[in-house]
Amino acid sequence: MTANKEIKTIGVLTSGGDAPGMNAAIRAVVRRGLSRDINMKGIKKGYSGLINEEIIDMTAVNVSDTIQRGGTILQTARCAEMRTPEGQQAAADVCKKHGIDALVVIGGDGSFAGAQKLANLGINTVGVPGTIDLDIACSEYTIGFDTAVNTAMEAIDKVRDTSTSHERVSVIEVMGRNAGYLALWCGIANGAEDILLPEKYDYDEQKIINNIIDNRKKGKKHHIIINAEGIGHSEAMAKRIEAATGIETRATILGHMQRGGTPTCKDRVYASIMGAKAVDVLLEGKTKRVICYRDGEYIDMDINEALAMKKTISEYQFEVSYSLSHNYSKNPK
Repeated sequence: MTANKEIKTIGVLTSGGDAPGMNAAIRAVVRRGLSRDINMKGIKKGYSGLINEEIIDMTAVNVSDTIQRGGTILQTARCAEMRTPEGQQAAADVCKKHGIDALVVIGGDGSFAGAQKLANLGINTVGVPGTIDLDIACSEYTIGFDTAVNTAMEAIDKVRDTSTSHERVSVIEVMGRNAGYLALWCGIANGAEDILLPEKYDYDEQKIINNIIDNRKKGKKHHIIINAEGIGHSEAMAKRIEAATGIETRATILGHMQRGGTPTCKDRVYASIMGAKAVDVLLEGKTKRVICYRDGEYIDMDINEALAMKKTISEYQFEVSYSLSHNYSKNPK
């Protein structure tokens, strides 16, 4: 879809959950726009800040020394109002009032849905995938995932050390909402004995209990269970496992530490290129697009098509995760 008019001012906001690398994307959007003689505006606190007119001018200095920082310098918030036609119209009216011809939205699928609504109301929009959950189907990569999965991996290594010392079972819960990609990657990277994914888990806890008992008989000193946020209830699960096995079992919920911290090189570079690409796409006269990383290339695609796509767990990666665990003889299906 082509843009509605010549673009002179671009706004940028971050929406939904924060993700390491968002600052690199903001920086890239601002500096790429300035290099093309575009006026740049920063919108604080996501769509909530847009509706409340929390809008600031952005210069190259505003984004200096931010690429290495976690979180988002523009801050973020959930915005229930943006889910209503009245809220969407209010946000579009604010863009027009402040002369914002186009908007770069950095966030997940909920943020893209808001961008889609604004595009329908005449605001040129481009989405940039920023979420630690890796659950944007149109893109093979989302900003923040690499940092989050490395943060979780390092924490799980530490839990494994103490779990081995005490010969415990550890149920370790990682984030990801209803998507299991963080759990799957951590399960493989940390050599977990069991990986529980929302997309795959059959809620047969007895199988896990049997695995623990069998492994203990084989001389295994610990048992690591990676539990995805979409399954949750790790504390209750740990209590049931301990009662059934007689083996000390502890739950560790890693929580929001996975959202913070200095972004990795990969997150900084991918975010920078995606942010610059968003500005280029707008200045090419396009709107209602999403920036994606696919087959080694940074591309843009229609936001309606992007939101309609569904992402699934790789059957091969899932099967490999079991074949590499101590439970290699067990059928993951």
